[in-house]
Amino acid sequence: MESQYNDVINWLEDYPQLYTLLALTALILGAWIANWIVKRILIRGLMHLLRSTPVGNDRALHDSHVISRLANIVPALILSIGIGVIPGLSETLITIVRNVCGAFIILTIALAIASALTLVNTIYERRPKARMKPIKGYIQVINIVIYSIATILIIATLIDRSPLILLSGLGAMAAVLMLIFQDTLLSLVASVQISSNDIVRVGDWVEMPALSADGDVIDISLHTVKVQNWDKTITTIPTKRLISDPFKNWRGMQESGGRRIKRSLMLDQQSVHFLDDDECQHLHRFRLLSDYLKDKQTDIDDWNRQLQEQGQEPVNTRRITNIGTFRAYVDRYLRSHPGIHQEMTLMVRQLAPTPDGLPMELYCFTNTVAWVAYEGIQSDIFDHLLAILPEFGLRVFQHPSGDDLRHMNLPQRTSSEAGVTSLG
Repeated sequence: MESQYNDVINWLEDYPQLYTLLALTALILGAWIANWIVKRILIRGLMHLLRSTPVGNDRALHDSHVISRLANIVPALILSIGIGVIPGLSETLITIVRNVCGAFIILTIALAIASALTLVNTIYERRPKARMKPIKGYIQVINIVIYSIATILIIATLIDRSPLILLSGLGAMAAVLMLIFQDTLLSLVASVQISSNDIVRVGDWVEMPALSADGDVIDISLHTVKVQNWDKTITTIPTKRLISDPFKNWRGMQESGGRRIKRSLMLDQQSVHFLDDDECQHLHRFRLLSDYLKDKQTDIDDWNRQLQEQGQEPVNTRRITNIGTFRAYVDRYLRSHPGIHQEMTLMVRQLAPTPDGLPMELYCFTNTVAWVAYEGIQSDIFDHLLAILPEFGLRVFQHPSGDDLRHMNLPQRTSSEAGVTSLG
């Protein structure tokens, strides 16, 4: 066997190019086999053993890719070591291959450390008090330091120089680069923060009044974020402005499945009064108010009964008001409406009186976030409430218009009273 091997080697030496090609092929094949063995056998075996422990069943460990990143070091080491024994290669090519493999190993280690730190942060955030003392900011700072060191080591490895040489000229070079590429560096930092903190995604509805942006994000690049407004115009926002300026992202509303209705009916305060027996009997016809009026009247009768002699005077008793009954009706109407989300906040309240009337505010959420459907539901609700107000003896407040003044039957003034002089 040994003699046959020597014969093959002697024969290949007569064909140096073929010898080099076969040796390179064998080296690459060996690196591929080693990579296959590590990832398909060793890592799978290790993960199978870890599944018997609580750590192995954690999905965060599989998503972190820490072990798979470290496994990439094996083929790089084989190529770096084996390239030196390949015959017929120049020293320059061998050095280049080794430097590239070394830079790849440094990058792989940096990525693995960053993934491990991300895994630590994910596990930490599961703690009940993690939101009070988050460590994500510290993790990001450590990642920046790791990537900075890795970048210097990778460059030093590729050019085959000591890292100290790069560090010695880094100060002056950094000052010049920061001056020339100031906007690019700020945009780069902003892009990293936007991506790592998940501030904006393509498809998000964002609103930034300072830049007249109100629509969907259609593109995110290093320097700009493009927003298609609802009027189909395009607003281009510098990426760094999304970090330095306030804006509203409606993604939370879209993901919640409900969109808020927060609108008031302005009621004429002069139309507010107590309900008499006839009006109460009239409102008993409402299906949504029947139980409310019975329970309310029972509660009021019990209260008034305790007043004894003082209860003979109506001013001392509790009575049902038309505005309170209307508020109860609106509340029950919303709770029975098929377009209102019943699992989110729902209330009907009075706000402070204003010169424009008494605000009766509806605060609820629709069960859809689609714009057209949302506006339709909101309009239908207020159409109904405006039309049914007279049933409660209430009026909507509005400023007098010209038509209102004409129907007031004001006495007409004569020309002399108006101060008009006729010229002959």
